[in-house]
Amino acid sequence: MAETPSLETEAINLLYRDLDTWETSRIVQALAEDQVQAVEAVRRATHQIARAAELAVERLQRGGRLIYAGAGTSGRLGFLDSAELPPTFSWPFERALVCIAGGDRAIWRAVEGAEDDLEAGQRDLLSHSPTANDVVIALAASGTTPYPQGALLAARAVGALGIGIANNPDTPLVRLAEVSIVLETGPEVISGSTRLKAGTAQKIALNTLSSTVMVRLGKVYGNLMVDVQATNLKLVGRAVRLTQAATKAPQEEARAALEACGWKVKTAIVMLKKSLSALEAQALLDSVGGSVRRALG
Repeated sequence: MAETPSLETEAINLLYRDLDTWETSRIVQALAEDQVQAVEAVRRATHQIARAAELAVERLQRGGRLIYAGAGTSGRLGFLDSAELPPTFSWPFERALVCIAGGDRAIWRAVEGAEDDLEAGQRDLLSHSPTANDVVIALAASGTTPYPQGALLAARAVGALGIGIANNPDTPLVRLAEVSIVLETGPEVISGSTRLKAGTAQKIALNTLSSTVMVRLGKVYGNLMVDVQATNLKLVGRAVRLTQAATKAPQEEARAALEACGWKVKTAIVMLKKSLSALEAQALLDSVGGSVRRALG
């Protein structure tokens, strides 16, 4: 097996060489304070994230899909981001896909060695029949993991947008990506445990990237989550509050509008603001690509 190249995420941080002898409170403080580096790493990468978002929106507006690819912690973070898009933004499940080294069981249990298979990354991505309209987000803290590299190679072959997210600069994943997001978090408190601040930085970057994309796609009105799916009591209450915030309607009026349109916040807002029926409001929204702001003129 090839020797792992010198990587900051694998370096031993001498500040914590006696970590196991510390008092519990001091260990907790060290681990918590080190997470600040994750936020700083994302801040330094905001221009890269913005460019990735802009290019992703262009593809997704043409009907493309988001396809996440990774191994271990990175793969699970991609899975988490994909799973949160449908309930939060009514993003179609079939347009938020995941390739994780070792298959679905690797979400719950580590599948050792699966991340080293570059060809598996290629096969798994190609199994989704990718097109040039798709957006492939490949993640690896090291930037050297073969599996997500394989996904990027397959993406490149069909002309899909390849976004690479890594925690080390000038690594193979970064070089393969059409757009790279480098989150330089440095050595971990527990050496090599990249589920710590490296993983935190990836989670923040994914939240930032996908949320920005959804805003640009009209899934947000002002800062209101108007495409939320009201699938439980908490979210029903949220839907009512969002409708009220956008329209200044009394609670009962907002609830009645939501009930009339199947609890679609966007539709209820347009109904109330333009005095339309549910069918008329939905037709208007459909004609402007689902944008509340455009529907309201």
